[in-house]
Amino acid sequence: MSRATRPVECDWHHSSLCAILRSSYDAIPARNLCRDVPRTARSGRRTARRGLGMNDQARPERPRVGVVGLGAMGLGMARSLRAAGFDVGVHDLRPEVAAAFADEGGTAYASAGELAAAVDVLVGVVVNAAQVESVLFGADGAAERLRPGSVYVMCSTADPDWSAALEKRLAERGVRYLDAPISGGAARAASGELTMMTSGAAAAYAVADPVLDAMSATVYRLGDEAGIGSKVKIVNQLLAGVHIAAAAEAMALGLKAGVPADALYEVITHSAGNSWMFENRMAHVLAGDYTPLSAVDIFVKDLGLVLDAARPEKFPLPLAATAHQMFLQASASGLGGEDDSAVIKIFPGIELPEPSRSTEPVELSGPSRASGPSQSAEPTEES
Repeated sequence: MSRATRPVECDWHHSSLCAILRSSYDAIPARNLCRDVPRTARSGRRTARRGLGMNDQARPERPRVGVVGLGAMGLGMARSLRAAGFDVGVHDLRPEVAAAFADEGGTAYASAGELAAAVDVLVGVVVNAAQVESVLFGADGAAERLRPGSVYVMCSTADPDWSAALEKRLAERGVRYLDAPISGGAARAASGELTMMTSGAAAAYAVADPVLDAMSATVYRLGDEAGIGSKVKIVNQLLAGVHIAAAAEAMALGLKAGVPADALYEVITHSAGNSWMFENRMAHVLAGDYTPLSAVDIFVKDLGLVLDAARPEKFPLPLAATAHQMFLQASASGLGGEDDSAVIKIFPGIELPEPSRSTEPVELSGPSRASGPSQSAEPTEES
């Protein structure tokens, strides 16, 4: 089979991160990913589906939908669902946040279980696997209340093997599951223009498709087993974390050398060394604004997941390991709750720009400020 036509999902059912890297390298020409991977691509509110093999007539046009976790990402996703015409129920540990969404026309529920009993599709936008466990299996959890045939959409960055196991646990209760990490930032969440990296059974897509489409500009369908979406998200987080760490190191070197921060930023963002993360995150440094739309501790977690995924195969990830140590150092220095661009503060002998009242906050990319049971509302965002 030729390189150009080999199916993307050929090797992705294997559990290791290495299998992803091998299959991605062999199967996907870098410039042709969008041609090779089945996806939903939306322009405005019009949807074009490719390679799905589903019976659209069997799919409810307006499933009842709920969102657990109303951080910057979850709240934006709930709003985009409302804008698409859905009746949206919500739950958050902060009752005032859920009540404010209810004032916009949604419905607030006192617990994840109460919300689950009222919906066909429950979207979880919480920080990590521990919070997902609490949402589903904690006190008045959703798993006991979700009806057979309903779908849980898991948007957190989590261990792929744990995600695959969760699919089986929910299936025992008759509940369908989609592994669906997200990227794009709070602004794109609110406008319904996220990227979703999904995998799961066709029956789950058949119910949840309209919900995914309302929240996303692009829905990548990476296979029929849970865990594949999480594998791809982990690879994305490897790149995101390394890019942020490298951007901080480069900016710190320039400042140490005496280059004015704004001049350095202007030149780099118009030169070959630029990256999306440099342009986005170093704008926060210029503004002196470390408001945690994306927390340092998120990359402590996510790069830890990256390294955990590679360890069983003894697969070396020297750049990811170095970036992880940088975020660990920042967290140990008391910066864990600050924006991930605060990793620049670990470098000695540099003078960082002071906060500017005139600078507008810059939107970031990934699931953010999603709070869920077992944790207070801490800002989070995953690129």
